[in-house]
Amino acid sequence: MKPTSARIILCAFCASFILTLTPCFSKPVELRCEYLVNPLGIDAARPRFSWRLDDPAQGAGQVAYQIWVGSDSSGLLQGRALVWNSLKVVSNTTLLTYAGPALQAFSKYYWAIASWGIDGQRTVSAVANFETGMQKASNWKGAWISDTRDVNLKPAPYFRKTFDTNKSIRSARAYIAVAGLYELSINGQAIGNHRLDPMYTRFDRRTMYVTHDVTKQAQKGKNAIGVLLGNGWYNHQSTAVWFFHEAPWRNRPTFCLDLRITYSDGSVETISSGKDWKTALSPIIFNSIYTAEHYDARLEQPNWNQPNFDDAKWKTVILRPAPSTNLVAQVMHPIRDVEEIKAKSMRKINDTTYLYDLGRNISGVVSLRVSGAAGTRIRLRHTERLNAEGRSDMSNIDVHYRPTDNTDPFQTDIFILSGRGEERFMPRFNYKGFQYVEVSSNQAITLSENSLKGYFMHSDLPVLGKVQSSSSTLDKIWFATNNSYLSNLFGYPTDCPQREKNGWTGDAHIASETGLYNFDGITVYEKWLADHRDEQQPNGVLPSIVPTSGWGYEWGNGPDWTSTIAIIPWNVYLFYGDSKLLEDCYDNIKRYVDAISDRSQGHLTTWGLGDWVPVKSKAPVELTSSIYYYVDATILAKTAQLLNKKANYTTYSALATKIKDAINAKYLNRETGVYGNGTQTEMSAPLHWGVVPAELQTKVAANLAQRVKADGAHLDVGLLGTKTILNALSDNGYADLAYQIAAQEDFPSWGWWIKNGATTLYENWPIDAQSDISMNHIMFGEIGAWYYKALGGIKPDPAVPGFKNILLNPHFVKGLDRFQASFKTPQGELVSSWERTAQGVSYKVVVPPNSSASLSLELGPGQKVWSGGQVLVSEGKNGFVQNLRAGSYVYLIK
Repeated sequence: MKPTSARIILCAFCASFILTLTPCFSKPVELRCEYLVNPLGIDAARPRFSWRLDDPAQGAGQVAYQIWVGSDSSGLLQGRALVWNSLKVVSNTTLLTYAGPALQAFSKYYWAIASWGIDGQRTVSAVANFETGMQKASNWKGAWISDTRDVNLKPAPYFRKTFDTNKSIRSARAYIAVAGLYELSINGQAIGNHRLDPMYTRFDRRTMYVTHDVTKQAQKGKNAIGVLLGNGWYNHQSTAVWFFHEAPWRNRPTFCLDLRITYSDGSVETISSGKDWKTALSPIIFNSIYTAEHYDARLEQPNWNQPNFDDAKWKTVILRPAPSTNLVAQVMHPIRDVEEIKAKSMRKINDTTYLYDLGRNISGVVSLRVSGAAGTRIRLRHTERLNAEGRSDMSNIDVHYRPTDNTDPFQTDIFILSGRGEERFMPRFNYKGFQYVEVSSNQAITLSENSLKGYFMHSDLPVLGKVQSSSSTLDKIWFATNNSYLSNLFGYPTDCPQREKNGWTGDAHIASETGLYNFDGITVYEKWLADHRDEQQPNGVLPSIVPTSGWGYEWGNGPDWTSTIAIIPWNVYLFYGDSKLLEDCYDNIKRYVDAISDRSQGHLTTWGLGDWVPVKSKAPVELTSSIYYYVDATILAKTAQLLNKKANYTTYSALATKIKDAINAKYLNRETGVYGNGTQTEMSAPLHWGVVPAELQTKVAANLAQRVKADGAHLDVGLLGTKTILNALSDNGYADLAYQIAAQEDFPSWGWWIKNGATTLYENWPIDAQSDISMNHIMFGEIGAWYYKALGGIKPDPAVPGFKNILLNPHFVKGLDRFQASFKTPQGELVSSWERTAQGVSYKVVVPPNSSASLSLELGPGQKVWSGGQVLVSEGKNGFVQNLRAGSYVYLIK
């Protein structure tokens, strides 16, 4: 029976307080270790634990916790086999770091949390677990092996090994590190549901390994391990402008594997990669993560990964040096085939050509089922648009490809049939960006609408946020923004899934808040910032694309782009209340700020790309880059204060002030309140990033609003301006005008794309642009975060990060009748919802347990705030202010 306690429930409209006895549900739930559910193979010496409270009661919160970590699940709460018992700690934190004795490699640990609620009741969570991996390089037993050193050999290699066991198996774990990509199988069974493992890194500085539970696949008796290797970013054979094929690490793919078997008697045996493995070429006759995959089904070797396969004709592997000495566990949400998409339509052009339309733009691959004669050659051409004749058109996405011959067509898979009945093809080591697939063959084939399916691939992040409104255009923009964000998340954030697949830094920091409001992205961002640390030069300079094969250190990498090193760790800190990424990147942020200082003159810098792809007006590069220089210095100073680095706090606070003063001295006309020529980016960027002197903010904001009205309430910004224009207006009294911009449906606007059929965001405002018009770009995606910040009014409180206190300031904008934003914070789900009714605006908010909120409502002339049938006293100068505890609240503004 659950304990009960008295709860006071606030009924906002009936003005009554009801004392009820309700069950105490203040229970820790959703336990995570390193932000994952029961992770395998972690290397963190001090892993982080987090949880949420399940308690819908008003004012619910945690006042104390206790954590147990041990090696015995059944005895954990009885104190048996404990390795760490925190005892009772008076604190409301739901995020803590392991502080027990050193964890052992290859060990499974169990943990649970006890939480004391505000009513003094103690509840205990279910038991969770995590498992350590290698922990250190010396624990690896396997050798790095490959089939050849020939980087130009096209077919992907198979590897296999058989072994016998004569004992009962308790558990089995496969640890596999790869330079390239892989698929692993045990006794013919594919292991796991990940795609494109391991993630792309600077291979010669950091190589990732993945841990798999293969207990169910390993068997007593004879076993076979199979490994198929793909090139990935390690051995890039396609040519483009980005130097992929000239990467300093480039080589034939290689791997190292340890299969660690624990028997029922407690003994351990490790089956490792080495010279006793055998190798042969596979039917994948070409694979490029940048272009496509070619498969010749006539070359298949059935049962190649089964124990009884005859491998007498296979050759012996070769040993290879490790690509790097830094092997780290891949502890992050993996790439998966997240969604299967049936073709919206299929059009038969002739007996050898069919055109499929998925109905939406995605990143991923397709599967094709087809029958035909042996040797039939099928081409699957993936494009984002059609030409005037209704055929596939890739002229907008192949502009950076530099083919050396015609054997590697862009985004075009090639499938050669074996002639053995119905056959299925689906690429293993590639993904593309597309909506249309033109299937053509050198012989007549028969296809139906169901012959082809699409698979939306991306890093499979848990969904945190959701937006709904009375505007179908607004909702479609939000859907398109999320589609573009996910289409560009493959273990690192990219610009587009077709023409580049590059980790452009500017695109990523502009869209980082959009990602954090909508998805649980911390594991991807932590990995990507480690990539930054790998790529940073000794002088502090970063490349504009991360990871990089060498391109990007000399173009596009000024502070307006590579401020990722500061902005993303700071945003992660605000959203999760976790300072680890800031700590990990602190020295790198400092070196980068110092690098900008070395290039600056008079505390201003011209280093940068500026407001990329503007509508018509472009702000001076010196203004926008100097603003980001200021942002970086400010974040550095705040981080120094957080980490108790007092001297650095003083130094960089002073630097930030000098940069701010220099910007205002050159670009701000104090009499008129206008920056530069008064364009939208010139006005909104100083406002959004806190450069405008406090006494002039109202004047500058009014001038910005005037300029926007003169532009017909349409955008006149580029990439940097899309980050600032809506926020600067909403945060300074012009939310209605910001909404007018966001809701526009003619050129230039997000809605213009939607009205013209977009299901993702584009790379350029004109939809008929002859270049720079990828149709799946995330760089203009800040609007997805603006929904939460302005219409829902949801922001983290820098003084109490991780949404322990929520800043709530919703804007009930004219022209919108209904809006709801829900967002699962680290404490629980927050809901901010409003609707126009005959009585006024009804505003409802749900504050998660263990959180508080600072609510501010802006009021018009004569407006009052009602709750429970009573007028609430306004505590703010120009509106209503109230501090809220956890729970549900309803207000009427009339």
